[in-house]
Amino acid sequence: MQISLVMKTARSATFLLDDGGIYHTKKEYKILLNNKEIKTTDTVVTSVFDLKPDTDYEIKVTHAEEVVAAAEFTTDYEYVTLDVKKFGAKGDGISDDTGFIQAAIMACPPKSRVLIPKGVYRITSIFLKSGLNLEIAKGAELKAETDRDRFAKFPGLIESYDEMEEYNLGTWEGNPLPMFAGIITGIGVRDINLYGEGSINGCANHENWWKNEKVMVGAFRPRMLFLNHCENVNVQGLYFHDSPAWVIHPYFSDQLRFCDLLVENPKQSPNTDGLDPESCKNVEILGVHFSLGDDCIAVKSGKIYMGRKYKTPAENTHICHCLMENGHGAVTVGSEIGAGVKNMLVEKCCFSHTDRGLRIKTRRGRGKDSVLDGITFRDIEMDHVMTPFTANAFYFCDPDGRTEYVQSRACYPVDERTPEMRKFCFENIKAENCHVAAAYFDGLPESKIESITMKNVEISFAKEAEMGVPIMSNGVEPCSKKGIYVHNVEKLVLDHVQVTGADGAPVEAVDVDEMIQK
Repeated sequence: MQISLVMKTARSATFLLDDGGIYHTKKEYKILLNNKEIKTTDTVVTSVFDLKPDTDYEIKVTHAEEVVAAAEFTTDYEYVTLDVKKFGAKGDGISDDTGFIQAAIMACPPKSRVLIPKGVYRITSIFLKSGLNLEIAKGAELKAETDRDRFAKFPGLIESYDEMEEYNLGTWEGNPLPMFAGIITGIGVRDINLYGEGSINGCANHENWWKNEKVMVGAFRPRMLFLNHCENVNVQGLYFHDSPAWVIHPYFSDQLRFCDLLVENPKQSPNTDGLDPESCKNVEILGVHFSLGDDCIAVKSGKIYMGRKYKTPAENTHICHCLMENGHGAVTVGSEIGAGVKNMLVEKCCFSHTDRGLRIKTRRGRGKDSVLDGITFRDIEMDHVMTPFTANAFYFCDPDGRTEYVQSRACYPVDERTPEMRKFCFENIKAENCHVAAAYFDGLPESKIESITMKNVEISFAKEAEMGVPIMSNGVEPCSKKGIYVHNVEKLVLDHVQVTGADGAPVEAVDVDEMIQK
């Protein structure tokens, strides 16, 4: 086994225990700190808490009383701790503790910690500041209010005094629109650690935030964690659940790490994606367990206005050792992808009971800046994923989504409205108990997918496979046990690809310029 330090604070550390496991380790291990046993673990990414600042530690990993890995580390320096209860927070689940927690945050000096100890703290929005270490301790719950009138509203765009520039605060599904402030919100802040063993409860249900979910009431629904133009933010260990809308939404931010989290929403909760980095770069998502009613991870870069004006793609996204369950897509690209995606690597993850594994969604009108390139999936295990691989250039989102222009399979002129899909690669993937289709790639006739490479891929179907639509676009009929369908692709490479149990041909290639099978 190899052990490596992922991140640390003055009070916590996260490690990667590489014994060849994907999300779970191959064996259960005991964790010792300075020769004292503190926990057992069966996950590749594991965290330890309740550490002392500026202290040397030796971590040992044992199995059957044998040390299989060890490492040394030193926790960060900490000046003081500000306990929110000493600022007046009650933590009784009844009182409004927002102001007291905010006061502790604003009073916190550099290299210090704000501690939210055990208790239930009713809040609306908490705002982060630069240089903050905020710990939500074990047994602590931030419990969000659901009364819209108590949340601040962020305007979508605020025009500058010189009428030349604009300030974008609010956003909804890729457009600059008014939104309620997030339950935890960072605006233009940097160097933050948000961590702990506690939980953040959005308290959303079908009687409040999820009622008439498509109707904007005052503003669009808040995210649980909203990071707007932030830099160097680490989120570690926490449990997020029952979110009003997207759970974690980084927006035009850089150098972000999310590790060892549990993100959970009911299957029937609307627009409750797990983690949606939008126009962000250098994002690492490591050891996160998602169980949701919508996309687990959705990488985005805005609709037409934001993509064309700011030209900020989602860039350098790394997703590793995660478990995705029950969502529409395990990892989704789009559909709000107006500025494109560059260099996305998804590796060593497990997808279980999601509708799709990879889910690429775009459409005519996303524009010439919407270039999707360098998307790689490798070392993935899937079980009961309805359709493991999809790329859909005819996604019927937005008010004009079902128009002739968006949905026509005819070849249109290439212009400023035409998006591009370039290089996609899938390696060392096993997908068992699939239902609908092995893969469904449907590119634009006027702008074909440049290349799809599938290498060492095994796909098999469930005995009692369910019917469903592999992609959401007009004219795609429900099916079951369909093989690999490829339409409008310049180059298709199938290198040791096996499809077992398909009804019909294992591969159907239509308007594919070059096809290589090995």
